Amino acid sequence: MKSIFACGMALLPVLVHADVTANDPLPTKLLTCGGSIIKEIGSRLEGDEELRTGFHVWLNNGGVTVDYETPEAVRSSKAVDHVLVCLIYIPKHCPPGDDRGCVYTVTNLRTLHSWSATDSQHSCGGA
Repeated sequence: MKSIFACGMALLPVLVHADVTANDPLPTKLLTCGGSIIKEIGSRLEGDEELRTGFHVWLNNGGVTVDYETPEAVRSSKAVDHVLVCLIYIPKHCPPGDDRGCVYTVTNLRTLHSWSATDSQHSCGGA
């Protein structure tokens, strides 16, 4: 297991395999990571070209992150950027078949900026 470091301080221990590629499946186990490519970046609501209502980022491996705020890390990203995707939270006590609410940290490997966001606008059991 390797740790991710920032300014010499360990943030979170995460499992990163030496053979991470741009075509890895979306991580399904807590604190595991894989590689992907940004497929599209868009606003949370249609018609919001400035991303004032938040954002959606779709990945080639089927992953998505969405939030009501748009961090600079998303604004500085582009479709086709390679990213490292880490699963950092899995909600508990969800209704059967409702797997919404997982939180991913996505690091853009071109800019080295990261954001954390859920895979849906609502967590499991929500609207």
